[in-house]
Amino acid sequence: MLGFIGILVIFAMVFGGYLAAGGKFGIILQALPFEMMIIGGAAVGAFLISNDIPAVKQTAKDIGKVFRGPKWKPGDYRDLLCLLFALIRLARQNPVAIEEHVEAPHQSPIFGRYPKIQADDEAVSLICDTLRSASMNYDDPMQVEEVLEKRMEGNLAHALHSSHALQTMADGLPALGIVAAVLGVIKTMASIDQPPEILGKMIGGALVGTFLGVFLAYGLVGPFAGKLKAVVEEDGHFYQLIREVLVANLHNHSTNLCIEVGRQNTPSHYRPAFSELEDALKSVKQEAA
Repeated sequence: MLGFIGILVIFAMVFGGYLAAGGKFGIILQALPFEMMIIGGAAVGAFLISNDIPAVKQTAKDIGKVFRGPKWKPGDYRDLLCLLFALIRLARQNPVAIEEHVEAPHQSPIFGRYPKIQADDEAVSLICDTLRSASMNYDDPMQVEEVLEKRMEGNLAHALHSSHALQTMADGLPALGIVAAVLGVIKTMASIDQPPEILGKMIGGALVGTFLGVFLAYGLVGPFAGKLKAVVEEDGHFYQLIREVLVANLHNHSTNLCIEVGRQNTPSHYRPAFSELEDALKSVKQEAA
């Protein structure tokens, strides 16, 4: 919703200010289809040249994140801590029993209590791979932490590709606007014998290209790229929390302390209150009983 409001504010302030200053839309509307064809078409073409098909599809899909915001909400962080608590507790009580949940998480009743997390393949894989490595005596906390860190760095770099692609497009749009403006000037020079009022309109139409390139770059595409980057990085905290809790588990801290480490490492605006988490963990214990 905030994204839509921002777009409305941009258009209202830019074009409203133009009208308030006495500007007329006639020249802009007349030149807009052709300038958009040149600038927008060239920007899309350059985008296709610099990205492969999966990246193009991923970018188109990720644009929705600008309006939806982060995937993980405060309740999801609480649910994640409860899930990790149940798994760590079971692994310590019965190392054999945890195997069925790790090997088949999508059939696991423990994972099944949290369907949103269960549906996220990366979160499930991260949890199961780490718990599985512990059962294989690959339990050096520092080594596991390093492996998890490299894995998450790779995932984050991949997730940020859409943002980088849009930012590259935004960086090129002003130059493409100049290209369109130069073409408009060339067209005007070919009609230099026309009266001043006609030449004035033609020059004004050419300048629409410069305006459009800068407007799209800094008013729309650039902010889209920035917002997408912020959303991706925000969602990355969810996976960082998994790493913190499971590494604390490998250090043989108590189960409650592992979960508290995770709670403390949760971003402040998502962090569940201590009492709220305690109540949720009591429910997990009762379900397991």
